[in-house]
Amino acid sequence: MLPALIGGQLALHAAMAGQRMAAPLQALQQGHSAWAVGVLLALFAALPVLTALGAGRMADRHGYHRPVRVAVGFTVLGVSLALGACWLPGWWQFGMLCLGAAASGVGTNIGLIAIQRAAGQLAADSTERLRVFSWLGMAPSLANVVGPVAAGFMIDAGGFAAAYALMLVLPLLSLTVARFVPSVARHDPAAKGGRGNAWELLSTPGLKRLLFVNWLLSASWDVHSFAVPVLGHGRGYNASTIGLVLGSFTLAVTLVRFVIPLVAHRLREVTVLRFAMALTGMVFALYPFASTPWLMGICATLLGLTLGSVQPMIMSTLHHLTPPHRHGEAIAFRSMAINASSSVMPLAFGVVGTALGPGVMFWIMGAAVGAGSWAARGLRQAFAGSPH
Repeated sequence: MLPALIGGQLALHAAMAGQRMAAPLQALQQGHSAWAVGVLLALFAALPVLTALGAGRMADRHGYHRPVRVAVGFTVLGVSLALGACWLPGWWQFGMLCLGAAASGVGTNIGLIAIQRAAGQLAADSTERLRVFSWLGMAPSLANVVGPVAAGFMIDAGGFAAAYALMLVLPLLSLTVARFVPSVARHDPAAKGGRGNAWELLSTPGLKRLLFVNWLLSASWDVHSFAVPVLGHGRGYNASTIGLVLGSFTLAVTLVRFVIPLVAHRLREVTVLRFAMALTGMVFALYPFASTPWLMGICATLLGLTLGSVQPMIMSTLHHLTPPHRHGEAIAFRSMAINASSSVMPLAFGVVGTALGPGVMFWIMGAAVGAGSWAARGLRQAFAGSPH
């Protein structure tokens, strides 16, 4: 079952990632401004903020299969709109690309919530949850390589329409592998102690702390992706050098998620989170002083190891703290925080980077993560006291 969940997420996410790479290039080629491209990219994450809670409740009520079918439908719609935009002129084309971005973002997010909820139910204890979410966490990393690379080759070979046509096939693969995920009986969460409202779930001991920690570390990921190209460009590095620095980060993320299942029995979620926050703050403090590509690559690798270890710890703790019949909603809150950060934070980074320079962004984020480590410290008591 776990390979089917990984395959399903990989296919859905790769389609969106390929579209997210192709659509901005198409907009730039048509002469649209950098601001317009920023809006287009933000739409991939903005609408999922509004739809995540409904997606989580749908996953709690219906399990895996219905949400995944809805996710595939939205993703296919999004890519189809982008494909149709290839034959439209000017702002009509841009508008269609924006609608496609919003639909694909929603579809991928619905699928992500359903898949993560189903994966969490495979594990009987904390150690197994760490293993499951570490393996599952490799799917987005691979998808962010497969989707853009495949789309890039298709653009060079046959244009944007060919790239979108290929991306249309990928979500359908999610339906194919879904056949290997067992169906479960539909149930009403209210029958298992009452679903309650969203604010009641947020009052679960430790959950707000966990979401705050998750937001800080997610923003750290965003600031690294944003600031490294700006810092490298300012130092005169070429695109391949900057790409290698970012690639070392991605490689480290994949590596640590491969290692975690091997040592999961020795790890404690809260301890790893506290260590990751401390090391992230240190790396951000040193990053602006990395004066060569090699030193930047070392910083990127260290940061990839710390931030790559976070997602399995967050997901395991989230499932431990919240009642099983509301796991979908809890995952939705995490998704809302991540997508809101991905929509808003790049705009803030742009203002700070323009006014103060990219190095200052690293120091501000490092100070924020270091100061926020108190929240992770308080998770230990909540984790120990949770009955779930």
